[in-house]
Amino acid sequence: MTLTVYGASLSPFVRKVRVFLAEKGQDYTLEQVNIFPPPDWFLEISPLKRIPVLRDDSIGADATLPDSSAICGYLERKFPSPALYPADAFAYGKALWYEEYTDSDLAGAVGMGVFRPMVVNRLMGKEPDKTTAEKTFTEKLQGNFAWLEKEIGAKAFLAGDAFSIADISVGTQFVNLAHAGYRPDAAAFPNLTRYLTAIHVRPGFAACIAEETALLKKFGL
Repeated sequence: MTLTVYGASLSPFVRKVRVFLAEKGQDYTLEQVNIFPPPDWFLEISPLKRIPVLRDDSIGADATLPDSSAICGYLERKFPSPALYPADAFAYGKALWYEEYTDSDLAGAVGMGVFRPMVVNRLMGKEPDKTTAEKTFTEKLQGNFAWLEKEIGAKAFLAGDAFSIADISVGTQFVNLAHAGYRPDAAAFPNLTRYLTAIHVRPGFAACIAEETALLKKFGL
């Protein structure tokens, strides 16, 4: 295999790239990297100390690319079919916006506010911080849910008429939220709930979710 993804299975950004590759039908090797703290060799290929990093041996052993958005943009050019970015100019712009929104605002709230207090704490042998998680879920994330509920409406996909990077970016953050034991209320957010259910049963997502659920159970979570 010429493609290697460096990162940790439970990272929403690693999952983003893995789902992208699955949708493209591309095989790859996943090499687990613990960034608490990152090894010295990893800092050489990821100066911001973030996962994932992609290596493409078809170009050369030193051909590495950090950042999930940069990686997905590269993979789209390298493997153009099926397209995971809309062809329409405005839909393309919207897809990039949804990716940025979820990679920054939503990811910050889910990751630092819920997943880290509830899951990472326990993986590191600490007590879960349910107070922080509940506060984030009730005071911050309800606003994110409401906005996405309106944006999704009756649509099957967020940007354009086909599954895209926008759906991958949104879907991956909600996997981490579910791993932490939290989900949007189906009665309050029916569009969002319907949408996420459909997104998460796609083979790329379903395989990652099953693998990660088994991993969490192995750690007693």
